[in-house]
Amino acid sequence: MSVQAMTAAEMAKKVIQKENVFILDVRNEEAFADWKIEGDNVVSLNIPYFDLLDGVEEIIDQLPSNEVVVVCAKEQSSIMIAEMLAEAGKKARYLVGGMGAWSEHLAPVKIGDLNGGGELYQFVRIGKGCLSYMVVSNGGAAVIDATRMTDVFLDFAKDLNVTITNAIDSHLHADHISGGRAIAEAVGGNYWLPPKDAGQVTFSYEALVENTDITIGNTKITIQPIYSPGHTIGSTSFVIDEKYLLTGDILFIDSIGRPDLAGLAEDWVGDLRETLYNRYTKLADDLIVLPAHFMIMEELNDDGSVQEKLGTLFKENHGLQIEDEAEFRQIVTGNLPPQPNAYEDIRKTNMGMITPDEATQREMEIGPNRCAIR
Repeated sequence: MSVQAMTAAEMAKKVIQKENVFILDVRNEEAFADWKIEGDNVVSLNIPYFDLLDGVEEIIDQLPSNEVVVVCAKEQSSIMIAEMLAEAGKKARYLVGGMGAWSEHLAPVKIGDLNGGGELYQFVRIGKGCLSYMVVSNGGAAVIDATRMTDVFLDFAKDLNVTITNAIDSHLHADHISGGRAIAEAVGGNYWLPPKDAGQVTFSYEALVENTDITIGNTKITIQPIYSPGHTIGSTSFVIDEKYLLTGDILFIDSIGRPDLAGLAEDWVGDLRETLYNRYTKLADDLIVLPAHFMIMEELNDDGSVQEKLGTLFKENHGLQIEDEAEFRQIVTGNLPPQPNAYEDIRKTNMGMITPDEATQREMEIGPNRCAIR
């Protein structure tokens, strides 16, 4: 029996618009507990696929009268279960590409206009919590913290009739594979990386340091790097057009960055505090913070963007309310979530030390981002 498909884009739209969605997730219990589709009005029921091979009759009473979306890891199992539900009289759909496709879905949101006719876009990877950016100015563009789905950025630039000249990473990522270097190679542009994070890289790069501004397009929109260590020793933030502050993985809307992904939490927690409680306090409160990740769906605004004024975060973000330094150290190092899945191999990939195939890269990234303290 044929059942209807639902794309990751359709699911993302429903989640952002806070529509009611009922999901039957047929992955194993461990995978479901680690990572699932979430949202304000998303209800999930986890019944492993193997428990349903003899039929779905025993779970019918647990399902709503309206639509059920069946989700699995890659797609095949969800199609079979959705067909079984349809035969039992339920309206069922399946998620195309499963959680793999959910992890990779990336959608642009316009953040605002820049001086001289420029624009700033945020690319929201809703299933993984990654946020990338494109700065556009009169024929030129720069991509910041790009994911490995490089075609999304290249095609978007083509649609805007602009040329990407610079790809920039705010730090050496450990939770996802960067697409920055691949984009730079594809367009013949510059790839920028903080040198303090690049000690083991196997490729050439442009050193991303303070007082080395990057200009974009004919109107020369300027990206100003601000050294802001703590998540990594080289972490760098950016001020764009004196209006936006891209914070990388140092400051999020609801939390702050973790300092331990290179095994140096005790060493870097002091740098993290210095950045948050000293460097950032010298910046204007009305700068709009644009992080490289979000942690929970509540951080998304109604338009699907993730942004907030710096002054608001100094009043509301729990990671910015800890006056005592010793208490800050204890809270940060004592509230570290599990390491991101395959983070060591992801770091090696981003350093050019290994080159996994596409299927392996997808598998390495499966799961939530874990760049923030709890």
